[in-house]
Amino acid sequence: MTEISTRPDDIVGVGSSATTDGAPGDNGSHVAADVIASESGSAVIDSAHVGDIIGAFGRIARDATGPGRSRWQRLRTLMVITGPGLIVMIGDNDAGGVATYAQVGQNYGMSLLWTLLLMIPVLYVNQEMVLRLGAVTGVGHARLIFERFGKFWGAFSIGDLLILNALTIVTEFIGVSLALGFLGCPRAIAIPAAAVLLFGVVAGGSFRRWEQLMFVLLAINLALVPVVLLVHPTLGESARGLVPSLPGEPDSIVLMVIIAIVGTTVAPWQLFFQQSNVVDKRITPRWIPYGRADLAIGIVGVIGGGIALMAATAFGLGRTSDAGNFTDAGAVAAQLSHHVGHTVGVLFAIVLLDCSLIGANVIGLSTTYALGDTLGKPHSLHWKMTEAPLFYSTYAALLGISAVVAFSPDHVLGLITQGVQVLAGILLPSATVFLVLLCNDRPVLGPWVNSFRQNALAWMIVWSLVVLSLMLTAVTLFPNLSTDTLEGALVGGGAIGLLGAVIVFAIGWYADRHDAEDTVPLGALNPEQLEELDNFPTLTRADRKAFRNKVRATWRMPAFATLERPVMSPVRRAGLLTLRVYLVLAGVLVVVKVVQAGVG
Repeated sequence: MTEISTRPDDIVGVGSSATTDGAPGDNGSHVAADVIASESGSAVIDSAHVGDIIGAFGRIARDATGPGRSRWQRLRTLMVITGPGLIVMIGDNDAGGVATYAQVGQNYGMSLLWTLLLMIPVLYVNQEMVLRLGAVTGVGHARLIFERFGKFWGAFSIGDLLILNALTIVTEFIGVSLALGFLGCPRAIAIPAAAVLLFGVVAGGSFRRWEQLMFVLLAINLALVPVVLLVHPTLGESARGLVPSLPGEPDSIVLMVIIAIVGTTVAPWQLFFQQSNVVDKRITPRWIPYGRADLAIGIVGVIGGGIALMAATAFGLGRTSDAGNFTDAGAVAAQLSHHVGHTVGVLFAIVLLDCSLIGANVIGLSTTYALGDTLGKPHSLHWKMTEAPLFYSTYAALLGISAVVAFSPDHVLGLITQGVQVLAGILLPSATVFLVLLCNDRPVLGPWVNSFRQNALAWMIVWSLVVLSLMLTAVTLFPNLSTDTLEGALVGGGAIGLLGAVIVFAIGWYADRHDAEDTVPLGALNPEQLEELDNFPTLTRADRKAFRNKVRATWRMPAFATLERPVMSPVRRAGLLTLRVYLVLAGVLVVVKVVQAGVG
């Protein structure tokens, strides 16, 4: 039976390494030799990533083998595991997300609600893959790209992440400035105070304390509930938004808004953050089902938050003189205060401030996690500042530089905001392609590799993101393209992706039913399991499934030095190079276009 404690100071587990808060430094040293040695052949590169699972609501002993049988025991286990999926999803509704959903509601009512529902499978498929990668490999996303694809592709991926994340954090500080400006706090105080607060949340040297503080920030998002109730939404109008349609006369602006919804809902930093946070929390394959539940809870939260923000402006401003006249999220707070009531405006500003702080925190951490992973330096919230100086100093520098840039003139900030949204949309396919390739790398994931059916969904999502990225680039660079051309590209690209997914899904259904269910990869077995395998052919289907689950629960990726390096086929190399050349050229052209627009 799993031994779980919900009291922070309890030490749980027989034979597990004893700590008081999960911090390696609490034992008087980095204990790298002890911990890594105990993980014979492990790929783990930071000793803080091995040990008891530490959560805001307690801990699970490192040697625990299951959650127990009662519902209460399973619920307590879920409470401890919950964190990476919930935080990454709610963090997705950052300042840019608040602005995008508010703009959609103010300008188009609830007519684009259907786009949010389409994001649900995209979010789950993408983030479930990084959950598996983190739990099975014990290393972050950046490290896997460097080790399995080489320095060339790794440098591109990290370069994209660093630039985009730094600019995005600037937009989070803009959100802080707008929210506190409405509440009467000047920018000169708001931005430095936010930067200090964000560093204080991270710099405690305790993963549990950080997660507890994040849960407090997440809870503030519930202020959206009274906002929605006070604008008096109608069920009928909301339900009509579930039917796919383009509001009014379809044009490139509407298509841009739809792409912006996708861009603010699916972002590269999410992949890097969740995988590293799963590793930092020490979640192993045994607990993946609970990690999936954590992710599902987070998706409900992020989609619910997006719907609430859309409804706040759709019903609060829909029949006023400000309908269709979105400018920025700060103006929305003032408009709601004027038309609905000061309480609603204040609550909206609080939500904007809260979402901006959460977004800056997790995006900053995704950057410093990735750098530590790449350089092989200590990169964990379990370490104190003296034990992981690069991790914390990089985080502080990132906040400081972004805060300074946030004091730029308004027209410069407008360019940054516009450029970030466009660049995020363009770079969407890149990270997802590497994600799917890693989840088909059998030496990395062993029995946890994607099934045919998972690949059908994953590659359909990749293709859809490529089509959307191409459309976004085309609309940005060639704003006079006809609506028929854009709609034809969208429908045609979607049809090709759907057809390919149906074919792969059908093949996968047959393979999973007639082959995969009756096999176990030998490389995934330890000596004891190899002995059990002798009886495998005579077992019932249920017993074979139980045996496979037992193998999966204990399988971890070996050290990188023991893995066979993947061979890059000419087709794959050509495809990746084509994608990279497109992304570089499109990124440069979009930046030039945005700067020209600002100068003009």
